Amino acid sequence: MRFKLTLEYDGRAFLGWQRVIHGASVQGVLEDAVEQLTGVRAEVVGAGRTDSGVHAMAQVAHVDIDKTVSTDRVRDGLNALVRPHPVSVLSVKEAAPEFHARFDAVRRVYLYSILNRRAPAALARGLVWCVSRALDVDAMHAAAQRLIGHHDFTTFRDSHCQAKSPVKTLDRLDVSRDGETIRVWCEARSFLHRQVRSTVGTLVEVGLGKMSAQDVADALAAADRTRCGPVAPSDGLYLLRVDYAK
Repeated sequence: MRFKLTLEYDGRAFLGWQRVIHGASVQGVLEDAVEQLTGVRAEVVGAGRTDSGVHAMAQVAHVDIDKTVSTDRVRDGLNALVRPHPVSVLSVKEAAPEFHARFDAVRRVYLYSILNRRAPAALARGLVWCVSRALDVDAMHAAAQRLIGHHDFTTFRDSHCQAKSPVKTLDRLDVSRDGETIRVWCEARSFLHRQVRSTVGTLVEVGLGKMSAQDVADALAAADRTRCGPVAPSDGLYLLRVDYAK
């Protein structure tokens, strides 16, 4: 039986989604739990390979279990067995045998949260990027619109990115403020490695007055990684949602 899992997790406890030899990963913790639940080692395939420290509110994954078991049993069993790791299986549904959490996704939605105030974060430490200098959100949003569309995003691509092509279509990039909190919303079918964090870091440079919207457009057109602003920390990044056609 193939099951579709929807998960949330606190990325601070993990070296990212992908299984690693030394250290904790979300995938590794889930696969250990599946093995304890079923007695069989099975791969848990995620929709997105979030980096170390990156959080998820609704990551999607699939796993094959070679026995008849209810969705409630899978959900409750995994939640009991992943403890004390900060992972929660929000829901489990039966999926078609051909369903693939990664390749069938038609949209991934990320949220980046910035705490823009002089005082550092206490309660939200590790969950937001705290920027102490005032940011011009209107300028950030205007610059963000220059990145919308189908482009070569080499400038915002990590040097270790394994994607076959740097060309992606960015469907949405909005920046808004709610009091001391600035939120950056990013939507696309798929993203390059660290594309969102590279983009947010560049937009913060705009908010600080160090770059203009034209500078951002020129950096994109240059397809040159050295033209990118600093990469934003993982603290404020959340995989918010993964959408499927069906």
